[in-house]
Order: sequence, then C-alpha cells, then structure tokens
Amino acid sequence: MNDETAALLFDVLERLQQNIAARGCPAIVALEGEQKLVLSDYDYLRDPRSALSFETRAAARAQEIQATRWVFAVPLVWVAAADTVYSRAVSNHPLREGEQETITWMSFDEGDGVDYGRVPYARRPSGEPVFDDPEMFAVGVRAAPAMPGRTLLHRLFPAG
Repeated sequence: MNDETAALLFDVLERLQQNIAARGCPAIVALEGEQKLVLSDYDYLRDPRSALSFETRAAARAQEIQATRWVFAVPLVWVAAADTVYSRAVSNHPLREGEQETITWMSFDEGDGVDYGRVPYARRPSGEPVFDDPEMFAVGVRAAPAMPGRTLLHRLFPAG
C-alpha cells in the first residue's frame, strides 16, 4: 500500500472510530480522484438492499470524479470458523462466544490494486471502544458477495 492510500485509510478509520465511540456505526467510503469525497451511510448494515444501494451510489460518484483510489470501511462482528470468517451487523447486544467487533476495510489504488484488512476493537465495561492497530491481510482473500466494498469494486471493474 502506498503512502497516499495509507493516509486515506487512516482518515477513514479515524472517522469511523469517532462514530463508533459516539455509538454510531455507518459505512464510510473516501474516494480520491479529481477531488476527494467522503460518503457515509447509516442504513448500510440494515439489510443487503441498503448495502447494495450505498455501494452503487459510491461507485457512481467514484466514476464522476475519476477516482484513482478509495477506502471503504464498516464496523462488523466477526466469527472465525476453520478457513472462513462470518460476519454480522454490530448491535447493542452483548457479544457471543467467539465473536469480535472489528472495522472491516477494503482499499483500492490503481497502482497497487486491492488490499483488505481490519481493526479489531474491544469495549471497556463503560462501553467505550478500545481500538487495536490496523491489520492488512497478508494471505489471499476471496471476498464473498456481501463483503463490504465488493459491490463497489465490481461496479467499477466488472471483470474484476
């Protein structure tokens, strides 16, 4: 990941961490091209149709500004099982055995391609989130259709 994309990633993560601390859980995408746009959507985690709609709108905006890089991030709850990670929307309910709150992110840069990662976090008894450092996956990732950012990627690069 180059320095410009890393700076964009940290910008998006900081915005999302502030929202999570304020008990919000939007999806956030930052697009850079002829200009920089930051879009957010609080309905993203409500249902698949809302997620599809937001990523489709983000793809249209990315095309308008001729985006050369972008970062998409959303808070999710992960459950790791064998060679698969399942996720669900965050909620106010306590975590179940084996669940981990995390910010899931995908980045794209026309020179570097696609990267995936996460920022795990835990909550103090007061509910205040404590965030770990961002992690980038060093192993091959095959994004499922519901992976945050996947629709955006496929709208911009249909053969990808």
